[in-house]
Amino acid sequence: MSKERQFDNFDENVENYEELCDSAVKKSGGTREYFSEYKISEISQYEDCTEGLNILDFGCGDGSSSVYLRKYFSESNIFGTDVSKTSVKIASNKQIYNATFISYDGSKFPFEDSKFDVVFTSMVFHHIQHKLHAGILSEIYRVLKKGGRFYNFEHNPINPITRKLVNECELDKYAVLLQPSYTKKVTNKNGLKTTNLNYTLFFPRHKFFKIFLGLEKMLSWCPIGAQYYIRAIK
Repeated sequence: MSKERQFDNFDENVENYEELCDSAVKKSGGTREYFSEYKISEISQYEDCTEGLNILDFGCGDGSSSVYLRKYFSESNIFGTDVSKTSVKIASNKQIYNATFISYDGSKFPFEDSKFDVVFTSMVFHHIQHKLHAGILSEIYRVLKKGGRFYNFEHNPINPITRKLVNECELDKYAVLLQPSYTKKVTNKNGLKTTNLNYTLFFPRHKFFKIFLGLEKMLSWCPIGAQYYIRAIK
C-alpha cells in the first residue's frame, strides 16, 4: 500500500473475506454475523422500525449489514454503496428483498439530495485516509433529509484488546483507528449534530461472560468498550 492510501483495497481479499472476518473475531466468542446484527439492533432502539424509511448502508461491502437492516426494518428501502465493485456485486447477488447496491467513485454518492432518512456505516472510516473524511461527511449531509440520522460505528482505540485484534487482522493491516473525540468533532464540523456517543461490547461473548452482557446497556457511557458509535442528526 502506497503512502497515498485513500481507501483500503478489499477487492484483494474478497475471495476469503468471510473467513478472515470470522478468524479476526473468534477470540471474542462472537461471529461476524453476530457483530453485524448487534449494530443494527443498537440503531433500531432509536428508530420506528415499522416506518418505511430510506436507509443507506455506506461502505456496505458484501451486504452483511444490509441483511440485518432488512430483518429489523422490514418496511424500509435499503440502499448500499461501496468503492469495492467486487463487494457490491456479491451484495447484489444475495438478492436481499428491496435492497439496491451501487458502487461509487469515492467522491460523490450516486444518490440525489435529501434522499435518506438514515445513513448507517460500520467500521468504514478507519479504512479511509483522514483528509477524505470531511468530503464524505459532506456527502452524507447532502443525501440525508432534514432531520435525518447518521450512525457511525468504529473500533475504540482506547481498548487494548481492540488494538490487539485489529493489529492481528489481515483486513485491518492499513487501518488507522479513530479516537471517539475525533469522530465526534469531524462529524459536527461537517454540519451534523451529534446527539449520542455510546460505547459497546464490554465483555467477551464466551459462555462464561453471558451473564454479564445485560449490563452493557448501563455501561454505554464508559469509554473502555471495544467499539463505539455516534448518532448525529442533520
